[in-house]
Amino acid sequence: MKEISAGGVVYRYTDNGDLQIQLIQDRYGKVSLPKGKMEEGETVEQTALREIKEETGMDGVIVKPIDQIKYQYQHESKGTVNKEVHYYLVEAVGGTLQAQVEEIRGVDWFEPHEAWRRQKQSGYDNNNRILLGALKLLGIQVS
Repeated sequence: MKEISAGGVVYRYTDNGDLQIQLIQDRYGKVSLPKGKMEEGETVEQTALREIKEETGMDGVIVKPIDQIKYQYQHESKGTVNKEVHYYLVEAVGGTLQAQVEEIRGVDWFEPHEAWRRQKQSGYDNNNRILLGALKLLGIQVS
Protein backbone atom coordinates (compact mmCIF):
# COMPACT_ATOMS: atom_id res chain seq x y z
CA MET A 1 0.00 0.00 0.00
CA LYS A 2 1.20 3.51 -0.79
CA GLU A 3 0.58 6.55 1.40
CA ILE A 4 1.39 10.09 0.29
CA SER A 5 1.93 13.02 2.63
CA ALA A 6 3.11 16.55 2.04
CA GLY A 7 4.38 19.47 4.05
CA GLY A 8 6.89 22.24 4.00
CA VAL A 9 9.64 24.36 5.38
CA VAL A 10 7.85 27.64 6.08
CA TYR A 11 9.78 30.90 6.17
CA ARG A 12 9.07 34.60 6.53
CA TYR A 13 10.87 37.91 6.66
CA THR A 14 10.25 40.09 9.71
CA ASP A 15 9.44 43.80 9.41
CA ASN A 16 13.16 44.59 9.73
CA GLY A 17 14.12 42.09 7.00
CA ASP A 18 15.32 39.18 9.15
CA LEU A 19 14.70 35.70 7.75
CA GLN A 20 12.94 33.27 10.07
CA ILE A 21 12.26 29.54 9.71
CA GLN A 22 9.26 27.82 11.26
CA LEU A 23 9.73 24.63 13.26
CA ILE A 24 7.14 22.57 15.07
CA GLN A 25 7.48 20.38 18.14
CA ASP A 26 5.59 17.17 17.43
CA ARG A 27 3.54 15.17 19.93
CA TYR A 28 6.68 13.16 20.83
CA GLY A 29 8.63 16.31 21.72
CA LYS A 30 10.83 16.16 18.60
CA VAL A 31 11.63 19.10 16.32
CA SER A 32 9.86 18.60 13.02
CA LEU A 33 8.15 20.18 10.01
CA PRO A 34 4.42 20.47 9.38
CA LYS A 35 3.10 17.68 7.16
CA GLY A 36 0.16 15.36 6.76
CA LYS A 37 -1.68 12.84 4.62
CA MET A 38 -3.12 13.67 1.24
CA GLU A 39 -6.91 13.66 1.09
CA GLU A 40 -8.96 12.44 -1.83
CA GLY A 41 -9.17 14.97 -4.67
CA GLU A 42 -6.19 17.00 -3.46
CA THR A 43 -2.94 17.67 -5.27
CA VAL A 44 0.28 17.17 -3.33
CA GLU A 45 0.75 20.97 -3.25
CA GLN A 46 -2.76 21.52 -1.86
CA THR A 47 -2.05 18.93 0.82
CA ALA A 48 1.15 20.71 1.88
CA LEU A 49 -0.57 24.10 2.19
CA ARG A 50 -3.62 22.66 3.99
CA GLU A 51 -1.49 20.77 6.51
CA ILE A 52 0.65 23.85 7.21
CA LYS A 53 -2.51 25.90 7.79
CA GLU A 54 -4.09 23.24 10.02
CA GLU A 55 -0.99 22.54 12.12
CA THR A 56 0.47 26.05 12.43
CA GLY A 57 -2.26 28.56 11.55
CA MET A 58 -0.18 30.06 8.74
CA ASP A 59 -1.24 30.67 5.13
CA GLY A 60 1.53 30.04 2.65
CA VAL A 61 2.50 30.01 -0.99
CA ILE A 62 4.75 27.35 -2.47
CA VAL A 63 8.02 28.77 -3.77
CA LYS A 64 9.75 25.56 -4.90
CA PRO A 65 9.79 21.82 -4.25
CA ILE A 66 12.61 20.80 -1.87
CA ASP A 67 12.75 17.00 -1.89
CA GLN A 68 10.95 13.80 -0.93
CA ILE A 69 11.46 11.33 1.87
CA LYS A 70 10.51 7.70 1.26
CA TYR A 71 10.30 4.97 3.85
CA GLN A 72 8.31 1.89 4.86
CA TYR A 73 6.46 1.15 8.03
CA GLN A 74 4.23 -1.65 9.32
CA HIS A 75 0.56 -0.91 9.93
CA GLU A 76 -1.43 -3.38 12.04
CA SER A 77 -4.30 -3.72 9.52
CA LYS A 78 -2.79 -2.47 6.23
CA GLY A 79 0.51 -4.37 6.46
CA THR A 80 3.58 -2.80 4.85
CA VAL A 81 2.99 0.82 3.90
CA ASN A 82 5.25 2.62 1.42
CA LYS A 83 5.28 6.20 2.65
CA GLU A 84 6.23 9.12 0.42
CA VAL A 85 6.48 12.64 1.89
CA HIS A 86 6.81 15.63 -0.43
CA TYR A 87 8.34 18.80 1.05
CA TYR A 88 8.11 22.32 -0.36
CA LEU A 89 9.71 25.65 0.42
CA VAL A 90 6.73 27.75 1.52
CA GLU A 91 6.60 31.48 2.16
CA ALA A 92 4.22 32.53 4.94
CA VAL A 93 1.83 35.17 3.58
CA GLY A 94 -0.75 35.43 6.35
CA GLY A 95 -2.54 33.75 9.19
CA THR A 96 -1.82 33.67 12.90
CA LEU A 97 0.80 31.37 14.39
CA GLN A 98 -1.09 28.83 16.48
CA ALA A 99 -0.27 25.19 17.16
CA GLN A 100 -2.94 22.58 16.45
CA VAL A 101 -2.81 21.08 19.92
CA GLU A 102 -4.48 17.83 18.83
CA GLU A 103 -1.53 17.13 16.52
CA ILE A 104 1.53 19.02 17.78
CA ARG A 105 2.92 20.49 21.00
CA GLY A 106 4.14 23.81 19.65
CA VAL A 107 5.27 25.96 16.75
CA ASP A 108 7.63 28.94 16.58
CA TRP A 109 9.92 31.01 14.35
CA PHE A 110 13.71 30.77 14.51
CA GLU A 111 16.71 32.49 12.97
CA PRO A 112 18.05 30.09 10.27
CA HIS A 113 21.21 28.98 12.14
CA GLU A 114 19.19 28.42 15.33
CA ALA A 115 16.61 26.40 13.36
CA TRP A 116 19.42 24.23 11.98
CA ARG A 117 20.95 23.80 15.47
CA ARG A 118 17.59 22.69 16.87
CA GLN A 119 17.01 20.31 13.95
CA LYS A 120 20.46 18.70 14.43
CA GLN A 121 19.96 18.51 18.20
CA SER A 122 16.43 17.12 18.47
CA GLY A 123 14.96 16.61 15.02
CA TYR A 124 14.47 13.53 12.87
CA ASP A 125 17.57 12.60 10.85
CA ASN A 126 15.63 12.29 7.59
CA ASN A 127 14.56 15.95 7.93
CA ASN A 128 18.21 17.13 7.88
CA ARG A 129 18.43 17.20 4.09
CA ILE A 130 14.96 18.78 3.81
CA LEU A 131 15.88 21.70 6.08
CA LEU A 132 19.34 21.94 4.46
CA GLY A 133 17.71 22.03 1.03
CA ALA A 134 15.36 24.82 2.11
CA LEU A 135 18.19 26.87 3.64
CA LYS A 136 20.24 26.43 0.44
CA LEU A 137 17.29 27.66 -1.67
CA LEU A 138 17.11 30.69 0.66
CA GLY A 139 20.85 31.35 0.24
CA ILE A 140 21.81 30.32 3.78
CA GLN A 141 24.97 28.28 4.45
CA VAL A 142 25.09 26.14 7.60
CA SER A 143 27.49 23.45 8.72
